Amino acid sequence: MAFALSTMQLESPAFEAQGAIPVKHTGEGKDVSPALAWRDAPEGTRGFAVICHDPDAPLVQNGSYGFVHWVLYNLPAATTSLEEGTTAGTGGLNDFGKSRYGGPMPPQGHGVHQYYFWVLALDKVTDLPQGLSLAELLKHIEPHLLGMNRLVGTYQR
Repeated sequence: MAFALSTMQLESPAFEAQGAIPVKHTGEGKDVSPALAWRDAPEGTRGFAVICHDPDAPLVQNGSYGFVHWVLYNLPAATTSLEEGTTAGTGGLNDFGKSRYGGPMPPQGHGVHQYYFWVLALDKVTDLPQGLSLAELLKHIEPHLLGMNRLVGTYQR
């Protein structure tokens, strides 16, 4: 299945869609992941993955544009939310070189950046090893993608 938006909904109590991400969830604050919650997953969902990506970053990393802030996977189908600073799932490698959430930290004076938090619904349970890059994760899960949707927040230094 090609990557396409589904009717699944993704929200955060920390910020509204297109709203400012609180400093607490950035590299200038406590650098903890925001709480997220989703609903209306496609029928047949057996697992989830979550990604946070900044397409406005002026960098080319690992052959792709933007900057990857979070890669999280091996989330079971019963998961419909993540608490702030979650330790659920398995961490993949972000562009900071760490297997955890790394909050927004755009270059000083670079303007407003958009941060895309994605939830991906999969038709199978995954048990992938820690530390996969976004590209490696997508290679494994793309054939099992049932649906996805995003929540976009903003941040500016």
